[in-house]
Amino acid sequence: MASPAAALVTDRSGVVPAGPPLAVVRAGDVEDVRRTLAEASRTGTPVVTRGAGTGLAGAAAAAPGEIVLDVSGLDRILAIDPVDQVARVEPGVITAELDRAAAAFGLMYAPDPGSVATCTIGGNIATNAGGLRGAKYGVTRDSVLALDVVLADGTLLHVGRNTVKGVAGLDLTGLIVGSEGTLGVVVGATLRLLPRPTRIATAVAYFASVADAAAAATGLGAAALRPAVLELVDAKTLAAIDALRGTGHAERGAALLLVQADGFGAAEELEAAAAVLARTATALTTTTDPAVAAELAAARRDALPAIEARGRALIEDIAVPRSRLAEAIGGVHAIAADTGTDIYTFAHAGDGNLHPIIRLDGDAEPGAVPPAAQRAADDIFALALSLGGTVTAEHGIGLLKRHWLERELDPAALALQRRIKALFDPAGILNPGKAI
Repeated sequence: MASPAAALVTDRSGVVPAGPPLAVVRAGDVEDVRRTLAEASRTGTPVVTRGAGTGLAGAAAAAPGEIVLDVSGLDRILAIDPVDQVARVEPGVITAELDRAAAAFGLMYAPDPGSVATCTIGGNIATNAGGLRGAKYGVTRDSVLALDVVLADGTLLHVGRNTVKGVAGLDLTGLIVGSEGTLGVVVGATLRLLPRPTRIATAVAYFASVADAAAAATGLGAAALRPAVLELVDAKTLAAIDALRGTGHAERGAALLLVQADGFGAAEELEAAAAVLARTATALTTTTDPAVAAELAAARRDALPAIEARGRALIEDIAVPRSRLAEAIGGVHAIAADTGTDIYTFAHAGDGNLHPIIRLDGDAEPGAVPPAAQRAADDIFALALSLGGTVTAEHGIGLLKRHWLERELDPAALALQRRIKALFDPAGILNPGKAI
């Protein structure tokens, strides 16, 4: 029988630790976090902080001798201010639940990762998570105004401010967002909310090739259009969705673009977008009906479940300049052919963020990545860098991509980041071996 701690030592990446952690602490309040870190600092014991465990880079994987600090129990929405349009929350709040609570005031929390129904605000902050609305509304960092952070020695620190604008001092809030638990443990956040769009217009366009779809996505930007959602799905993924849902997407084209415009001018903006899409699309459907829009958007939301229904998968994450999106997807397809691996690709086309999903052999050991799949992943990372991109856009470096960090970052910049880490965490106890 698995120990009770077994589910708390890894994340969705599937990393399998060598053994059980030293201890698991389920924090019930901020003082639990402070006491745990103070004692860990005194004894030099490593600490791995976790929330829902939806991370995909192994940042929440805990090794023997390490303490797992579970902050998912700090899950209160403390306040929503509809006048200043901010929310104060604890790190264990589920992202979708905050968005639903904000909706009662006519507001929304903009970041919406694919795991929005299960991931936590703390985890989003740790990885600077993005999502489908990132094309218009940005990533988590764009929605974080202030943070309450417990440092490695147990000190409680407040950084940031309640105002949208402010330049007093260095931006420690922005530094902590995306640091993957290596600088401190977030125990509270003040988040920016936005007016909830009252109008949404949706289009789904099919294309004869991924290159055509990517060119159409780039064409929207060239036409000075900025849709709230701009998503691309390739033919292999469409076939997987059809197999799972009984739909006929793959019959309509070799790639799909999902486009949504929102706000008072949604219909007009979508009309302009549809004119761009229609130049090369093999099929095009538009609607302002929310029920029909949900059906059209389902193809993108179903992408990952459809792939995972075919077996265990390595979920990767790169980004390239938007102008090189077609090259990146074409390169991923070439890597699949060269390595003999089964790769599915969908993308947040509005910001150049691709998710190549490598399906693993059914007989692969849990946590193990077969050599061909690992070679494909490494080739994908190298491709991203060759196109002027990054090896991670929103999943983080974690444990799995750390050796790629030195290839992407300027050596002096990486050395500076490690000196900053040492200032925050002199004993090196916070998530050692992860991120930086």
